[in-house]
Amino acid sequence: MAIDRYVAICKPLHYQTIMNHRMLIGFLVLSWAVGFIHTTSQMVFTVGLPFCGPNVVDSIFCDLPLVIKLACTDTYNLELLVIADSGLLSLVCFILLAISYIIMFITLGQHSSSASSKAVSTLSAHITVVTLFFGPAIFIYAFPFNSYSVDKFLSVFYSIITPFLNPIIYTLRNQEMKATIKRLSNQYIGSCLVS
Repeated sequence: MAIDRYVAICKPLHYQTIMNHRMLIGFLVLSWAVGFIHTTSQMVFTVGLPFCGPNVVDSIFCDLPLVIKLACTDTYNLELLVIADSGLLSLVCFILLAISYIIMFITLGQHSSSASSKAVSTLSAHITVVTLFFGPAIFIYAFPFNSYSVDKFLSVFYSIITPFLNPIIYTLRNQEMKATIKRLSNQYIGSCLVS
């Protein structure tokens, strides 16, 4: 998404040439390959662990760090490896996103127009969603919770609120939607004044 926005904002006349079908397929394959390698690299170390006793993860996030803690052996090094692997992947993604957004803001700062303000508005919405995605992810991986209420709050935030933000933000930025909301609010206020 960041590369798509970068090309659309910084090289708008070359957008169709750069973001062609082949490039999109390449991004798709890359994202699936990174996800597969990341998951496989962690599962290879976990499959051979001896598990004994109660095999219950009392958490909404039945994620790998919590499952590893159920093993009957010392898993300190494996836990560090899993957290480092996930942290490194998240950090690299976050740094690439930050760099692309900084380049876009610098490019937009060099141009002053109504299109630039619209692009800044779009970037602000993207940054909000990205921050709300990475924030809970950092807490989930860095601080596995024993408290059920904190775990439940983060799970709702991470799996419900963040995915709904993008459609809500773009709906509220739509001119037709703004006009409809304004018209409905005027009708409501008018009906309240008449009553």
